Amino acid sequence: MRTSRRRKLQEEKIVASKAIIERGEPAIPIQKDDDVLAAAARLAGEDLCSISDLSSAEVRAILKLGHDVKRNPHEYRHALDAKQMVLMFEKASLRTRLAFETGINTMGGNAIFVDQTSSPLGEREAIADIARNVERWVDVIVLRTYAHDTITEMAANSRVPVINALSDFEHPCQALADLMTLEEHFGSAAGLNFTYVGDGNNVCHSLMLAGAQLGTNVTVATPRGYSPDIEIVTKAREIAEANGCEVRLLQDPQSAVEGSDAVYTDVCVSMGMEHESTKRAPIFRPFQVNEALMAKAGERAVFMHCLPARRNAEVTDSVLDGPQSIVFDQAENRMHA
Repeated sequence: MRTSRRRKLQEEKIVASKAIIERGEPAIPIQKDDDVLAAAARLAGEDLCSISDLSSAEVRAILKLGHDVKRNPHEYRHALDAKQMVLMFEKASLRTRLAFETGINTMGGNAIFVDQTSSPLGEREAIADIARNVERWVDVIVLRTYAHDTITEMAANSRVPVINALSDFEHPCQALADLMTLEEHFGSAAGLNFTYVGDGNNVCHSLMLAGAQLGTNVTVATPRGYSPDIEIVTKAREIAEANGCEVRLLQDPQSAVEGSDAVYTDVCVSMGMEHESTKRAPIFRPFQVNEALMAKAGERAVFMHCLPARRNAEVTDSVLDGPQSIVFDQAENRMHA
């Protein structure tokens, strides 16, 4: 029964996408770029559960659109008139919530926030039933959850698009904002040497995939036993090969950052894993991003962090607040990407 419904929903999404192309109505009518219009038509009605849901051309188009929205916000003030977006968050949020709410409000739409921190999705009511209700009221569902399966199950049962605003496996919107920020600072992400230092977590997964999509050389340095998921690594390497770049896994942060254009880190204890704090602290201490590590990368290198940061844990104050830090540019671009 569920398989039949999933097939029907997917067919409806494809029909909706084709209808937009036939009517010549791009998702953002005032954006004239042919590549962006083509991507908008292809992505109309589609979910974003993972960066791997997007092609390289679609990632580039999304970022191109994000840059234009940031430069010319007045041109998009009616782009989402009367559109309704619901944010259903199991985890606390500052940047993600405000970026989505401010973004849609600025474009003429409306955001509805549902706090799920005390009542995880699927606990009180089946996720499929939630999807069938919510799809009657809104145009898009944005989820921030503990389990990635919650997002994929919602997407499988919803007639409206579902967007992953963070799960335990990926953080695609963060990665898009990060790549947009790299493009702002370097002109292009293609050919850059990008190094992630720390836990091979959800943010790391999305960055590997997104970087590979744009032709960025990605190096990941993690402690033994904390490497990124092998399926993500395999997928990222396949994408990288097609785009003329590489994905490397190392366990030495010192050698990993040499020659890097960007050094990125995240907390070593993600939300929901607080019980591992004492165990992880000494393991990740050698992976702290400090002035000495940034010196290995060079003066040109920028420092990045998805925030919130645990100051003087995974990164020192001097780096986070220093001249190489672009963390608040990343935060701002969460709204535009």
